[in-house]
Amino acid sequence: MAYLPLKRPKFSLLDRLYVVELVKGLGITLKHLVLSLLGKSRGKKDFNSPSGVGVCMQFPEQRWDERLPEYYRGAPVLVRGEDGRERCVSCQLCEFICPARAIKVTPGAVEPSASCQKQEKAPAEFEIDMLRCIYCGMCQEACPEQAIFLSKEYLITLTDRDRAVRNKETLYRLGGMRKGLVNKWNQYK
Repeated sequence: MAYLPLKRPKFSLLDRLYVVELVKGLGITLKHLVLSLLGKSRGKKDFNSPSGVGVCMQFPEQRWDERLPEYYRGAPVLVRGEDGRERCVSCQLCEFICPARAIKVTPGAVEPSASCQKQEKAPAEFEIDMLRCIYCGMCQEACPEQAIFLSKEYLITLTDRDRAVRNKETLYRLGGMRKGLVNKWNQYK
C-alpha cells in the first residue's frame, strides 16, 4: 500500500520567535489586571479577599478544601475493602500503564490464612514515586479491583527525595477504607 508524505508548513520568522504568542499572553494578563482593578474579576466572591479587589487566596489561612471540584485528581493512594483486606491483587496493570513509570509493584504470595479464595497473589511491595507521578489517573482507570484511587490531597510537601517514594503502608494509611463491591470478590459471581 502506498503512502503520501505529509508536507509540513514552514514556520516564518515571527512564528519561530513566538512574538505573536507572547503578545497574546500579555494581552490576557492585562485584561485580567484591568478587570481586577475595576472589581469585576471572575470568582471574586469565592475568595473573600480582605480588600475586596482581587481573587488571590491567602494560602495558609484559606484553603481549597471546600472548593475542590469533584473531578480533581490528587495524589494516588491504595484503599482497603469494607472488611479491611487489601484490594490490590498485584496484577501490575497500574505499573504497566503508568506513562511516567512512577509505580513499582512486587508481587508476593497470598497468606494461607487469608479469607480471599479467588486471589492468586498480593503485593509484597508497592511503591509510588511522587516526584515522577504526573497525576494522570491512568492507574485508577486500569485497576480492575478498584484498589488505587486519586485522592483529594493537594498539599504534598516533600523535604527530601527519600520521602517522595511512598511505600505500601503509607499508601494504605492515606487511602483508608473504600465501600463498594469488587466483582472478583463476589462469592455469587
